[in-house]
Amino acid sequence: MSAARSAKADGLRVVRVALLAAIAGTAFAGCATGAAPAPPPPVPTAEPAPAAEPAPPSGPAPTPVAVDVSAELTALEARYSARVGVSAMDTGTGREVAFRAGERFAYASTLKVFVAAEFLRRVPAAERDAMVTWTRGDVDDAGYSPVTGARVAEGLPLAALAEAAVRSSDNAATNLLLDRLGGPASLDAGLEELGDTTSEVVHDEPALNRVSPGAVADTSTPLAFTANLRTLLLGDALAPADRQLLTEWMSGNATGDALVRAGAPEGWAVADKSGGAGGIRNDVALVTPPGRDPILVTVFTEKTDEGAAYEDRLVAETAAVVLDALA
Repeated sequence: MSAARSAKADGLRVVRVALLAAIAGTAFAGCATGAAPAPPPPVPTAEPAPAAEPAPPSGPAPTPVAVDVSAELTALEARYSARVGVSAMDTGTGREVAFRAGERFAYASTLKVFVAAEFLRRVPAAERDAMVTWTRGDVDDAGYSPVTGARVAEGLPLAALAEAAVRSSDNAATNLLLDRLGGPASLDAGLEELGDTTSEVVHDEPALNRVSPGAVADTSTPLAFTANLRTLLLGDALAPADRQLLTEWMSGNATGDALVRAGAPEGWAVADKSGGAGGIRNDVALVTPPGRDPILVTVFTEKTDEGAAYEDRLVAETAAVVLDALA
């Protein structure tokens, strides 16, 4: 067992005990969204609309400065009968917001941004136009799959599947990418290579959404996901062109308008990836204020009442509190 995996195992034993005492019993199930799927969107284009690439941080990272918004977030938890986890960092000033940042949450479809990133990291550009085909059964088994469901007869290139996974939260596209990478365990190993020894990637879609109270499989922490965003979107884990491409896909995410984007001040650019199933509603985002360095944000939420549906407004209001504190 590697030192990283051993550290992960020790940490997970502590987390399991804490979660069993802290989380109200809620069984999570569902696909990538809680609402009925909209009509299939257009097939992702080969040339997405350009988005400005965030400049990687230069020089040493600023000294972290904690910003306390625990009173506001505790009030939101009470009002929405939910548990909220936040990790946000202003990459320019070093100011940070952490609230339940080390607690485990089901990540749901936010994982798809890391599936796409691992695809860009491991698959050479010359191989990304390879055509992939699938069956109607693949789509039906995966659940919410608006792009691949409309292309069963034709198939799509690998790169278009990665775009569909991020922009449209397409489940079957995600599973096909995971198959190309070697399965969920291979993605888990890839995240470990990037320094994430916390996230536990075990299942593909839609099983990754069904997380029982106290379970560790298919969960992570806000802190770990924000660190991953920094590594992939602002670090050198991806080639510059691939960083820009991933940011473009997130900027065109069709499922995040009511989440962090809705809570951001006017004029702030938001590139995000949403996730939702049952009582889970999450969003991970790169938020760029005009003329400033980016702010990285992870918001994980889950309802504590069994059977309660998620609420977009909880994520948006959480984001508004956090971004206002870092403005």
